[in-house]
Amino acid sequence: MSEHKHPFVPLEFEKSEISDVSQRAKEIYEELDSRRTVREFSSEPVPRSVIEDLILAASTAPSGAHKQPWTFCAVTDPEIKSRIRKAAEKEEYENYHGRMSDEWLNDLEPLQTDWNKAFLEIAPWLVIIFRKSYDLDDGEKKKNYYVQESVGIASGMFLSAAHRAGLVALTHTPSPMNFLCEILGRPKNEKPFLLIPVGFPADDVKVPDLKRKGLDDVAEFYE
Repeated sequence: MSEHKHPFVPLEFEKSEISDVSQRAKEIYEELDSRRTVREFSSEPVPRSVIEDLILAASTAPSGAHKQPWTFCAVTDPEIKSRIRKAAEKEEYENYHGRMSDEWLNDLEPLQTDWNKAFLEIAPWLVIIFRKSYDLDDGEKKKNYYVQESVGIASGMFLSAAHRAGLVALTHTPSPMNFLCEILGRPKNEKPFLLIPVGFPADDVKVPDLKRKGLDDVAEFYE
């Protein structure tokens, strides 16, 4: 048998009874089904250690050639959050007053969103996920693979981890988002992918009365 150039280690995996697997799958679904996007946050602080663990959890995501082509920028500084809000609202105002199509605006109407993004200053943390199309190693470009897919998976895992930790979050995409590179001083190989306010919900917060698609609408089984 040929030896691997890079070392392999045994998989740490303990097989469970199928009844336990089924029970856990149902519990995970029920827990994640209670996750809701929130736009009204409490200013109550969240320890940095919590955000660190959420980022580490997200960074366990699979990625093309294990390149892990992401950077999580966690912002709690009030001045930086204020700058981000002003820049985001500038772009969002343009979106809601001409850039977005009528169809898009109609689809957003049930969510009652607008260009005002006060949550960007109220939420205790803003976590901005940047995608790296390539790495820089002593100034030399090193290609990354399946960057969009990899960063998308990591983003989803961050949202799931935040929910399971007892926090709420919002996926915010004030397009275009290049102002985040300037405000945060990010290198040229990084582009903003998602801006996620994270924290506790405001008191008596309400969310749209929405229903998720059922299994028959999102899956096809071939047996």
